Amino acid sequence: MVISVKWLGHASFKIKGKNKTIYIDPYMGDYDEKADLILITHSHYDHCDPIKVKTTLKNEGLVIAPTDCNRKITGKIKSLSLGEQILIEKIEIKAVKAYNYKRFKVPGKPFHPKDLGVGYLIKLNGKIIYHAGDTDFIPEMKELKNIYLALIPSGGTYTMDNVEAAEATLRINPKIVIPMHIWNEEGRIQA
Repeated sequence: MVISVKWLGHASFKIKGKNKTIYIDPYMGDYDEKADLILITHSHYDHCDPIKVKTTLKNEGLVIAPTDCNRKITGKIKSLSLGEQILIEKIEIKAVKAYNYKRFKVPGKPFHPKDLGVGYLIKLNGKIIYHAGDTDFIPEMKELKNIYLALIPSGGTYTMDNVEAAEATLRINPKIVIPMHIWNEEGRIQA
């Protein structure tokens, strides 16, 4: 079965496969069908939009999100701890680290602290999709293996910039990479 992946803008994606519709960080873009599953990487408004979650999730759908998001969203929610894995109807989902160690609001306070946000490894139809979340090029990325599709942030201010995203991509070595966390409305990347 074919997997379909559509970038909806910013860090938002629609993934279709195995008769399931999955949205990651629903925020920007058109949501033309209801989701069976929504994955949220962290609680910032541009990733954890309670209105978008409510309007795009099927009644019986499931939201997977870090615990920090539970206060913002309602419905059926499963919180995954870092390293924890869940199997949902033959779709494997694992929460992996995503954080800043180079980008700070003020000295000593990163935009994305360790252990609050996550990235996801999604195994669907035998292929592994990696959504990095909001992160720098972190050492833990060097341990990733057999990634088919990598969704890598390259916005620069809150995440890796284009050069770091290219370095991360070379290290991860996915078959396909899609840059994300880009605020440019046209979706063009400027290097």
